[in-house]
Amino acid sequence: MRAPATSNIAAGEVLLAAENVSLAFGGVKALSDVSFDIRKGEIRAIIGPNGAGKTSMLNVINGFYHPQKGAITYKGAPRDNMRPYRAAELGIARTFQNVALFRGMSTLDNIMAGRTLQMHRGFFWQCLRFGPAMREEVEHRQRVEQIIDFLEIPHIRRVPVGRLPYGLQKRVELGRALAMEPELLLLDEPMAGMNLEEKEDMCRFVIDVNNQFGTTIALIEHDMGVVMDLSDRVVVLDYGRKIADATPAEVKQDKTVIDAYLGLPH
Repeated sequence: MRAPATSNIAAGEVLLAAENVSLAFGGVKALSDVSFDIRKGEIRAIIGPNGAGKTSMLNVINGFYHPQKGAITYKGAPRDNMRPYRAAELGIARTFQNVALFRGMSTLDNIMAGRTLQMHRGFFWQCLRFGPAMREEVEHRQRVEQIIDFLEIPHIRRVPVGRLPYGLQKRVELGRALAMEPELLLLDEPMAGMNLEEKEDMCRFVIDVNNQFGTTIALIEHDMGVVMDLSDRVVVLDYGRKIADATPAEVKQDKTVIDAYLGLPH
């Protein structure tokens, strides 16, 4: 599998910045004046109790929601009224809190769907599936097979995903996101509902994606063991407000975070 497309952003520099972002639905404030950044090459965790605004923040980053206040800067350029398809074109991919796959399609075809933006032959050639279009499809299917091997799921490549156990469905969804060759990968609770063995496998894949391919990752996760082991930095939200932004070790000792979320004695 190829590494994501490179940009002029060097490792450790700010890839994306959220600046004073506020988002409300009627009288409900989902986010209030939230600012943080994501540096290229890191695993950036976003944590907080249920209803803290974590998924809303990811939805702002990938253009599904547009904040009433504040701005998102990506690769040094402000993004105004960004749409999800445009975010995908710019190298932002995501998985979802609830699995969002084509249940009647096979593992291979679901992951192949992630290659859509990489395919450039016109509608006419795609309908014919001949000549240049066929060569392009073969090339992209080879890339998908590499992802399937990377995720260790060749035994389910032809199985409709609706027949797969939940843990494997989450792995297929990760594969579809990787098929986009993203520069920034947004993972919304990738370990939710998994048993211990499945979590260990998913953690390994997240680390490998980050280390081997240099993909920057923003991760929402409730399992604090996972967060502390995987992440380079952690931002903590509570009722839509940022209450901490530091290393995992520092966050773990932060009294405000303990009171709001971790519930550990201090």
